[in-house]
Amino acid sequence: MASSNMKDIKRRIKSVESTKQITNAMQLVASSKLRKAKQKADSSKPFFNAMYETMCEIVREDKAFSSIYTRKNKAGVTLMVVISGDRGLAGGFNANVLKLAQRRYDEIKKEGKDAVILPVGKKAVEYFEKRNFKIMTRYENIAESLTVYGAMGIAEKIIDVYNKNKIDKVELFYTDCISPIVQQEKHVAVLPVDIEKDTENLSLTRYEPSPEELFDAIIPKYLAGVLFGAIVNSFAAEQAARRTAMENATDNANEMLSNLSLVYNRARQAAITQEITEIVSGANAQE
Repeated sequence: MASSNMKDIKRRIKSVESTKQITNAMQLVASSKLRKAKQKADSSKPFFNAMYETMCEIVREDKAFSSIYTRKNKAGVTLMVVISGDRGLAGGFNANVLKLAQRRYDEIKKEGKDAVILPVGKKAVEYFEKRNFKIMTRYENIAESLTVYGAMGIAEKIIDVYNKNKIDKVELFYTDCISPIVQQEKHVAVLPVDIEKDTENLSLTRYEPSPEELFDAIIPKYLAGVLFGAIVNSFAAEQAARRTAMENATDNANEMLSNLSLVYNRARQAAITQEITEIVSGANAQE
């Protein structure tokens, strides 16, 4: 009986050791991908921050400024760009941003308006398709290798729908990688662009052919920058969350191995003690 129990424990130890090797490897891979993703996100910020400042200057320096991208239309449809991961095993990373998007969707419906989803990431695609949401288009497995040109392609599709007055708002849902151990899901209104006009500090800058045309030409690049930053940042957050989850899983495996080894040693000791007792009893019986 003791021998059978020891075999079960030994089999369990081997299983846990195998799982530990996998989780430890996934932790190392996630750490490597996290560093690369953070560098990619940080290197893109200065350019797009400068672009946003230019947009602000154009709006603030013209009292009569008006653009389709700053004024509200009456389509009554919100495009929700929801960015998730392509894989699981990352703790609550995917669930948190999807819950945030679901709450916002419910709010829009309560207001008597409609919403269309643009999911980025396999988990978001699966979530919204399973629940029969209206989906404009879907993107999977693009986060790790995304370029600014790839983000521009997504932005142009959104701009095309917006210009045709099929949607009146664009809202973004993603996870910000604040630090390797802190990730925060965020909801950002992207279009129309909300820039306050500063009528007190107007300059004499002239824009050709016109401020509106220049502003409208910048918007697709601005939107591409916002999407690129959000997708890359979300990918970094995913890796950080996965690294933490796999680190915890590895620690749990180590603890489980320690407990199983203790149980195994006790069972072996009990088996040896039982054998000795039987041998002594047999010898005493012969005397």
